Amino acid sequence: MSKNRRSFLKKAGGLAGMGLTGPLDFHLPGAVRSAAYLRDLGMQLCLAYFWGIEEWKTALARQMDVTGAVGGINPNMAGLNSQKPWSRKVIRGVKEAWKKEGLTLTVIEGPPSLGTRTKLGLEGRDEEISNFITLMKNLSLEGIDTICYNWMPVISWARTDMERKGRGGALVSAFDIEDIKDKPLISDYGELSHERMWDNLQYFLDAVIPEAEKYKIKLALHPDDPPISHIQGIPRIMTSVDAFKRLLDMYPSFFNGITFCQGSFASMGDKDNEVDIPSAIRYFGQNEAIHFVHFRDVKGDKNNFEETFHDEGKTDMFAAMQALKDIKFRGPIRPDHVPTMAGDSNEKPGYSTIGTLYAIGYIRGLMEGVGKSSH
Repeated sequence: MSKNRRSFLKKAGGLAGMGLTGPLDFHLPGAVRSAAYLRDLGMQLCLAYFWGIEEWKTALARQMDVTGAVGGINPNMAGLNSQKPWSRKVIRGVKEAWKKEGLTLTVIEGPPSLGTRTKLGLEGRDEEISNFITLMKNLSLEGIDTICYNWMPVISWARTDMERKGRGGALVSAFDIEDIKDKPLISDYGELSHERMWDNLQYFLDAVIPEAEKYKIKLALHPDDPPISHIQGIPRIMTSVDAFKRLLDMYPSFFNGITFCQGSFASMGDKDNEVDIPSAIRYFGQNEAIHFVHFRDVKGDKNNFEETFHDEGKTDMFAAMQALKDIKFRGPIRPDHVPTMAGDSNEKPGYSTIGTLYAIGYIRGLMEGVGKSSH
């Protein structure tokens, strides 16, 4: 054995001995995490729970350190079936139920007392709006400050296929306008028009934004999904970037804002007129209008699209996350409409637990990559 070889073995043996007595400090570049990185870019990572507490999902959320809960107000969760969902007692009970799970109720998505009467301007809307104002007051008293709502009456979120085969056989939801063109028109509500829908939205904003300002509740309007002009004769108005610019002009206020659902904005327009997602984020962000983010993606356009994994859609997701960082967004953000992956049930399309795990890993990786790339 050469002298050099024997010398190396002696040094290696010495290092091995050191390993038994204490840790080594090599001071290697990049060996530790950058202290300058702000975890999750300061955003509030959340998961959606539209079916209440799901023990497997909440356990995984705690393990992932994703402690924000997004959902409705269900009196059953608080054992208060006879109480109104906008009462403070119910809100407090639901909030406590999440707290026992180690989670924080962060956003009310799909608020009670905001339905067809208000959106279509029918008799009874004033009562709905009054109850909505009570909801805002009681949420404020319980420390919850964000409501995600939509302006889609009668037919809300819509897809024509809930089990289209995506990458590797994963099941995704999809929409094809050809599949609904022969569906019967809905005529139960008389003559409807887009301008009437805008008038009804103005009536709602005039009534609730002053109260939202009083109680410091951020109202975040979600785009119509799919973003097409009608479904079975029911008009839809929140279908474009210009529509959201109009919304902000209708009642200028910090508390009149939007849910920036990337998938919905990405599916607006057609092949020759697509939304530039990072630019849209920057525009609305500069106006302090983004209160809540649904981070997802699609393939296709408003007339024919399908949901995708976060890493295979048409949006530059790194650029989108960079834009959120640039506007200093610090609000709640959640994955949305994930594929149903092998080993999981498609009972709740778009909300597969395994697909959600994949999405959170991807989103958090993007956040760290964007955060460290600027240092």
